[in-house]
Amino acid sequence: MLYDRKLSPLEQVIEVVNRRASAYNIVTTCRIQGIFSEEILRQALEVLQSRHPRLNCRIVGKLSSLRFETGVINIPLRVVEKYAPQQWQEVALEELNQKIESDKSLMRVALVQIKTEKNLNYLITTIHHAIADGLSCIQLHSELLRYCQKITSCEPIEVATLPALPSIEKLMPASMQGWRGAVNIFLTVCRQLLKKIWYRPKTLKFEKFVPIESRYSGMVHRTLNIEQTEKLVSVCRQNQTTVHSALCAAMLFAAARKITGGKKANLGVSCWSNINLRNRFKPEISDRHLGVLVSGDISCHTLKTNTSFWDLARNSRQQMKATIASDRVFCSALLIKLFTDFLLACPRQMFGTVGVTNIGRVNIASDYGLFELEEISFVPAWAAFGGLCVAVLTFESKMFLNFMFSEPAISQEIAEILADNVLACIVKACNNTNFTFADQMSAAHYHLSSSASKALSVAPPVSRHHQ
Repeated sequence: MLYDRKLSPLEQVIEVVNRRASAYNIVTTCRIQGIFSEEILRQALEVLQSRHPRLNCRIVGKLSSLRFETGVINIPLRVVEKYAPQQWQEVALEELNQKIESDKSLMRVALVQIKTEKNLNYLITTIHHAIADGLSCIQLHSELLRYCQKITSCEPIEVATLPALPSIEKLMPASMQGWRGAVNIFLTVCRQLLKKIWYRPKTLKFEKFVPIESRYSGMVHRTLNIEQTEKLVSVCRQNQTTVHSALCAAMLFAAARKITGGKKANLGVSCWSNINLRNRFKPEISDRHLGVLVSGDISCHTLKTNTSFWDLARNSRQQMKATIASDRVFCSALLIKLFTDFLLACPRQMFGTVGVTNIGRVNIASDYGLFELEEISFVPAWAAFGGLCVAVLTFESKMFLNFMFSEPAISQEIAEILADNVLACIVKACNNTNFTFADQMSAAHYHLSSSASKALSVAPPVSRHHQ
C-alpha cells in the first residue's frame, strides 16, 4: 500500500526518542464548551481515520529497519473526570510522559470533563511526531470538532481521503539532492560549528543530572491577553521585526539573567527556531496534510549590558531571513537526526540556550454549532533534552504559550520563574522601546510587575504527585 514505507532518518530518530524517553510526541489541548460524549468522539475519530490513512498505520520492525505498516487501528480513547478546569494540565502532563505504543497506534485521545462545569471539556490528543507537526495537529483538532458537529446534528459527512506524502527527503528541491545536497549539508554543518566556536553560547545548567531514561517532561502554561497580544504585534511592526524574533529575544534575556546570576558580563547565547517548510516545497503542502515538515535555524548573539531588546530581535530576524533565503532552510531538516543522535550520546549537551517553536496565528474556526472552541495550544514532550523551550500560537487574538523543559534538569519552580520573566520582559519591552539587557538584570528578581500580571493568565502550578 502507498502508506507502507520505510521510515526516513528523521522519522526514525523521533521513534528512537519516543522509546527511550517518551519525548518528541506532540500534545495538543483545546478547551471546548458543549456537551461532549465518548460515543460521538469515537465516531468522529473513525471519520478522521478515513480522512488521514496515516492514522491507520503503526511502526514495526527493528530499530535499524523501522517502517510504517497499515492495518486496523483503534485509536485509544479515555474519558477523565476532574473537578477544576486547571486540572487539564495534570492530564496533559500524564500524556507528555507516556510513550506512544507505536506498534499499536500513532495517536491517542483523552477527553477531560469538568464535574463543576457541565458543558466544559478539554480535548487532549497525543500524536507521534513522525507523522505530524504543530500545524497539522491544530488542523486535526479543527477537523475532529467539525466531524463531532456533523455527527451530533445528524448531517451527512463527505470525506475526501488525503493522498500519501512521501518522506521529507523526497520532497526536497533538486539543490538538496545528490552531491549538491551533500555539499549544502556539509557547508551548513561547518557554518554552525564556526558560529559555535565564535560565540561560545552558554546554556542553562542542569540543576540535577540524571540519565535520559530517568527524565520527564515538564510544562508551564501561560496566556497573553488580547490587549497585550495586539500590542506586541503592533510594537513588533514599529520596530521592523517579527513576533517570533521578539519571543526569541525575551527567552534569551530571561535565560541569560539566570545564567549570569544577575552579574554583569558579556554572554554568548543561541536560540533554536523551528521553520515551517510546507510553503517552501514545490508544490506547497497544505496544513491539512499530516507530516513532520519542519526545519530549523540557530541564531547566535553576544549579550552585553547595553544590548537593546529590539536590536536583539531584529538581529534574530536577520539571521533567520538569511537562512530562509538560502538552501540552508532545508538542511536542518536533514540534520535533525545527526543533532539528536549527538544529544542522545552526550546527554549533558543542549540544542541551544533556548528554543522557540511558534506557529503564529492559527486559521481555524471557533464556532462548531453545539460546540465552541475557546482555547487551543500545543506542546512537544521534552524529557530527553535540557534547556528551556516554548511552543506558541495565537488564536482569537490571544497568545498561548507552553514552556517545556526536562525535569529534574530544571525544576518546576525555576521553570515557572523563567516563564514569568519571559512574559514580564515582553510587557516591559512593549512599554519601553529602549529596554536593554541591563534593565532586565536590574528588574525586581523573579516577580512580575503589576502591568505584566494583568497582561497574562497564570494557572496554578500543577503537582506531579499524581504520576
